[in-house]
Amino acid sequence: MADLTQVKEHMNIIGADGVHIGTVDHVDGDRIKLTKADSPQGPDGQGAKHHYIDGGLVAAVEGDTVRLSATAANAATFEATE
Repeated sequence: MADLTQVKEHMNIIGADGVHIGTVDHVDGDRIKLTKADSPQGPDGQGAKHHYIDGGLVAAVEGDTVRLSATAANAATFEATE
């Protein structure tokens, strides 16, 4: 796991395949909280929730990008919601 103290607000999170997953809201313990803007809306346009990525999936922090060890599709299966 990479050093989560390097993860800062508004950094981009991408999967191992280079696909954008979300934007950092903040680090919450050993998880990264994504902004609600990256959350899919419900059918009525409501219901956006914060999603979390487990810090154990972080492979590297480079510049303003957090790179995960999992692809975007696989990382989505590990996400938790608030």
